[in-house]
Amino acid sequence: MAAAAATTPSAFAPPRPRLLSCRAPRRRTAQLPRWTASATRSGAPRPAPLSSMDATAKAGRRPGVREYAEAAREMARRPDGGPPRWFAPLECGGGGERVPGAPTLLYLPGIDGVGLGLIRHHERLAKMFDMWCLHIPVQDRTTFQGLVEHVERTVKSESSRAPDRPVYLVGESVGACIALAVAARNRDVDLVLVLVNPGTSFHRSQLQSLSALLDLVPDPFHSSTPQLLNFLTVTLSGNFMKMSPRFGGAGQALSEVASGLLPSLMYLADILPKESIVWKMKMLRTASSFVNSRLHAVKAQTLVVASGNDELLPSRDEAERLRGTLKKCRVRHFRDNGHKILLEDGFDLVTTIKGAGDYRRSRQTDYVLDFLPLSDDELEKAIDRDRLLTFATDPVMLSTLPDGKIVRGLAGLPRAGPVLLVGYHMLMGFELGPLVTGVLRSTGIHIRGLAHPFMFNESSDQLIPDSSNYDLHRIMGAVPVTAVNFYKLLSEKQFVLLYPGGAREALHRKGEEYRLFWPEQSEFVRMASRFGATIIPFGVVGEDDICDMLLDYNDLMKLPFYDILDKKLNEEGLKLRTDSTGEIKNQDMHPVVLTPKMPGRFYFIFGEPIETKGREKELRDKEKAQHLYLHVKSEVESCIKYLKEKREEDPYRSILPRLLYQAAHGSDAEIPTFEP
Repeated sequence: MAAAAATTPSAFAPPRPRLLSCRAPRRRTAQLPRWTASATRSGAPRPAPLSSMDATAKAGRRPGVREYAEAAREMARRPDGGPPRWFAPLECGGGGERVPGAPTLLYLPGIDGVGLGLIRHHERLAKMFDMWCLHIPVQDRTTFQGLVEHVERTVKSESSRAPDRPVYLVGESVGACIALAVAARNRDVDLVLVLVNPGTSFHRSQLQSLSALLDLVPDPFHSSTPQLLNFLTVTLSGNFMKMSPRFGGAGQALSEVASGLLPSLMYLADILPKESIVWKMKMLRTASSFVNSRLHAVKAQTLVVASGNDELLPSRDEAERLRGTLKKCRVRHFRDNGHKILLEDGFDLVTTIKGAGDYRRSRQTDYVLDFLPLSDDELEKAIDRDRLLTFATDPVMLSTLPDGKIVRGLAGLPRAGPVLLVGYHMLMGFELGPLVTGVLRSTGIHIRGLAHPFMFNESSDQLIPDSSNYDLHRIMGAVPVTAVNFYKLLSEKQFVLLYPGGAREALHRKGEEYRLFWPEQSEFVRMASRFGATIIPFGVVGEDDICDMLLDYNDLMKLPFYDILDKKLNEEGLKLRTDSTGEIKNQDMHPVVLTPKMPGRFYFIFGEPIETKGREKELRDKEKAQHLYLHVKSEVESCIKYLKEKREEDPYRSILPRLLYQAAHGSDAEIPTFEP
């Protein structure tokens, strides 16, 4: 990474070898200055003290606010007048586990300027990015314009070094303003912005009032952190006006402002002296004004992370304003999080980036090759999302052995790909969660689904109440249904989930449950045979045991003004199978209105495997490929028919007998079903 300015490597020695990298520099013409963690100012090596960071790592948990505050406080207190510089966290060192072709990520800190705001996320980010963090020393007085130019030079260097990869800018509050300014000035550079509670709303926040309050703090009260905190505490206790008559009638108003902000600013006052806080507030005011006048020039792909309980900035409203202003902007709201969301439990930046579909290693997103394996937390999140549905329906999974015998469990599924699972798409896709997570937990097989492009289109963010509903599909590895993605998945020997009936099947009308809406001509047989994929037909039933349809598409079209929403949902760019005829051509997206029922049970059956290996030449013949296609369709219909008949024999089809069984045998006991 090239230096942002001609500077010499700093001898600054951060307090913890765990935090900062001392790995060998990359071989480049110009190098970013970095800090070493293994030397003191004199250059003599010193042992690393056991810190809370070490204890946290040994405990197997991520660092949090406490570890951040301790590390930031020690870094900030070291005498250092600048200039700003980049460093690589030690957790990001080596790159041994990093994915090939990882893009560069530059972290731009908030008001504190320390650069450790991603401390909870270092290890995960290091596997996806070549990561660098900006440190702005406490005594440094580089202007906002100077910081923008500093980051800009680094961005241009990285873009020149790897022109086929994007450069990520993750900015927090004032750092988000820097990221937007760089993007506005460099529209020809491939940038991805991740803006966390951006400071563009400064003029509509209470921070502006706080800035005035800090200007009034007498000099004796900012010589040390405890004195400043004591002053603010006295202010909040109602004695503000007694401390100095010069505060006048504004005292009570300022006291109320500070009262709401103090809990969030305690960490800041513990890191920075009053002069630095005042300087940073003035910079944030300048940054906000500068950036807001140039938002129209920002062309970069942008993700805004907004906290619903941000005590410092109106981040929720600001995120919606930015979504309406920026050309390529997605928003993710976290209503229960505060301003320091990056340090809070329950928030994962990597998962958020993946879920929004904003991770890529080239100029265009490759949903197949850019996919990253699930973390344990992501899998647990997927399971939790469908936990209630799984509990209510207690899915029964059956599979067919090569000799045709049907058994409970998944012993009949192949363990090596490529495999193509082809089946019936239940109403609203209710079967997807139990199917994908159930197979993954039982066998370790990760199924990748071919999904409707609507789930990946930026316009969906504008049209549905909560576009993050689709994030989990992307995290779990779903890709837009295209021939290219189908080809790539099979070439990677993946387990691929395909619903030939698509949206028409999942959003069927009243009375159409368990009816297949497949194209007349073969769509997948020859592609499967090209890679020798095993085709597994499967069926699933149970939608009619959990709900009734109150309003279908035909009913909705009779409602006033619904046709306007229908046109927006199904713009021409998202049309599928435009060359098909009949019902299958209708792949429009639309809501349905359902009424719940006393839950029954879901039943899955995976049919007998159909091998295509060695039949590529044979299946090039359209007639033979069509014959196999119709055979697969017939097998799916047979699976559905089998389940509909056999479920009548299940004494535990209803939830009440199942609850009684679990009460008698324990909640973890496998509930019996019909004899296959």
